[in-house]
Amino acid sequence: METKSVMIVGVGGQGSLLASRLLGNVLLAQGYDVKVSEVHGMSQRGGSVVTYVKYGDKVYSPVIEKGEADAVISFEMLEAARCLPYLKKGGKLITSTQQIDPMPVITGAAQYPEGLAEKIKAAGVELIAVDALSLAEQAGTAKASNVVLMGVFSAITDYPEELWQKALEQCVPAKFLDLNKKAFELGKAAK
Repeated sequence: METKSVMIVGVGGQGSLLASRLLGNVLLAQGYDVKVSEVHGMSQRGGSVVTYVKYGDKVYSPVIEKGEADAVISFEMLEAARCLPYLKKGGKLITSTQQIDPMPVITGAAQYPEGLAEKIKAAGVELIAVDALSLAEQAGTAKASNVVLMGVFSAITDYPEELWQKALEQCVPAKFLDLNKKAFELGKAAK
């Protein structure tokens, strides 16, 4: 199998680590060689967080270059726009419609760009935009937006449902498992 690449992007504290662990567990259970690498901006300060997930028969490096990502999963609209150059032609972009103001917007030095979804679509990208925050709140907590988006991703892949459920059971603490399973199902249905 040729090597595939997925970028998981967001802002510090949105749960990209859990999302990459879920995906990594599913891919390992499918028998792939999987490499995961995390690249931080100032994540504790609300900065960008990017996680690379590469998988295939044999993977030597987790790094994803521009034009290589088969999919980008973004927890925030501006982060989705920033990662467009990494998406390969024909790749898919899954994003939450949530907007989190970066520091230049908070300080008044810049404005949050308007119409990002339209601009992304105009670039010819297959965009799946979901209000992951509302779905996560419906499941029981805003913190489950990451799992909602993994549910959306699961709906466009052919990895067995039982592998996703097992990954949730392995990666999510027991006291939050039911809530996260609900968030996952809401995401899967939202696609």
